Formats: sequence, C-alpha cells, structure tokens
Amino acid sequence: MKALDNFYLRQDEPIKSIFFALQEIILSTDKDITHELKYGMPFFCYKGKMFCYLWTHKKHQQPYIGIVEGKYFEQSFLIQEKRSRMKIMLLDPEKDLPVKRIKSIIQQALKLYKTGVVRI
Repeated sequence: MKALDNFYLRQDEPIKSIFFALQEIILSTDKDITHELKYGMPFFCYKGKMFCYLWTHKKHQQPYIGIVEGKYFEQSFLIQEKRSRMKIMLLDPEKDLPVKRIKSIIQQALKLYKTGVVRI
C-alpha cells in the first residue's frame, strides 16, 4: 500500500470520507493535477507545482483545504491565521460539503498558475 493511500485510511470518520470526497473533487478539476504525499499530508500539484493540500486543524478538529497561494484571495471564508502565504478553508464535518464553493476556489487557484500569476 502506498503511503498516500495509507494517509487516507488512517483517518477517522467522518474526516476520512470528507478527504476522499475532496480528493475526487480536486482531481476531477483538471487533467494536469497530480496527487502526492508531501510533508506527511496529501498535496495536489498542477504541473509539478503545489497548489493545495488537505489537513485537519488541530485547534478546531476540522478538516480543511489549504490553498498554497491563498494570499491572492479575499474570500471571507478563507482563513489566514499566522500564515504569510497560505489560507485555509475549514469544513464542518457535521454539514454537507459546500461543493460549489470548493470547486470555485480550486478553479480560481488553478487560474493563478494557468495565467502566470504563479510561476510554474
């Protein structure tokens, strides 16, 4: 079993199911997105450049999507905390995933790479 698969399987429910759903949503966004384990967490890369990742917030115990170039986003649902570059989108495990919002932010993040705002 690959380390990446093992990461997902080690998660407790409902976080495991949320992460699997997010994996599917993100990977279906663009054929050039790859998925790998970096720094012990699942990262999604566009043409080899990291653009988002999945993790669980230690304080809130909620899963989240981390947007690597979050500094370019102004949406109120993205949280910066003490990060200079990244912002996160917390997800409530007790509610349905906001799929439209997730797809929108992933597409916006990809656009940064595709338009050259972020160098590939």
